[in-house]
Amino acid sequence: MSAVRLHRYDEQLAMGHSPRAVASAVAAQRLVRVRPGIYADGETWAAATPETRLVARARALALVSKVPPVFSHETAAAAHRLPLFHPRTDAVHVIVSAERPGAAAGAVRHRGELRNEDVVEIDGLRCTSLDRTVADMARTGTFEQAVAVTDAALRALCVPRPGEYLLDRANEFRKTARDIARRSAHGRTQAERVLAFADGRAQLPGESISRIRLHELGFRRVRLQVRVSGPGGTNYYADFGLDDVGALAEFDGALKYTDGQLRDGRTTAEVFDREKQREDWIRGKSQLRFVRWGWPHIRTAQTLADRLVAFGIRPPS
Repeated sequence: MSAVRLHRYDEQLAMGHSPRAVASAVAAQRLVRVRPGIYADGETWAAATPETRLVARARALALVSKVPPVFSHETAAAAHRLPLFHPRTDAVHVIVSAERPGAAAGAVRHRGELRNEDVVEIDGLRCTSLDRTVADMARTGTFEQAVAVTDAALRALCVPRPGEYLLDRANEFRKTARDIARRSAHGRTQAERVLAFADGRAQLPGESISRIRLHELGFRRVRLQVRVSGPGGTNYYADFGLDDVGALAEFDGALKYTDGQLRDGRTTAEVFDREKQREDWIRGKSQLRFVRWGWPHIRTAQTLADRLVAFGIRPPS
């Protein structure tokens, strides 16, 4: 996650830019106002991920705050480098004590107690710890947002290499997050549901949302990262084993075809060709039906059901 460089308004003036020139740059989108008095390069901002923008907004607030804020919820999750599902990017979340008055522009303030172990520093930002962040998201986010964040946290902690999942460590993290969530009078029931459902073997938010939709459709025997032995002693992994209906499935986000880091120097055509060869091998080796879906197919349980039926797979309910 590349940081967005921030520019203070007074620095722009010190560089010889007049107030009118700064306003003109904002109007032309060469500069973006991240918060009052703080700007970012327009082209960099447009190319930034939602998570990167959230962290930039947090840095902007920290720059103008007399007391360093403690960022929480989605903002802390972004600082922990967790991918988010449909985040709100126009404001940051902070936790303040009950007696602290006032409000800050572009900030969602949460009243709450913070213990010493609840706060960590990430690249100069004070944020809630990973377990506190997950607990807060599990209590207050939508079920989809909370599962996506919790899956990502478990993945970061409990998947040291492909095909390995440290279940004991995952259960320990769940217990810690559950204990933190229980300190609050609000959202404890949802937190229990989120933490029970979460699984770090989901590799992307799209896989997390797919699991939710599958559950809504009545699938109860869903395996994640199903190993299929590949050629030459290699291993391939299918995202989902739909054991209720005897099929394998994958969430197919467009990112791996466009993100240069994921493509590892290969062209998009080469990635498509390699993916086709991999899928052909999995089909032939497993002798199971195979279906792919993407973001448009998981908007609702019904859209995913329609996709499955189109491939001859009828949900169990």
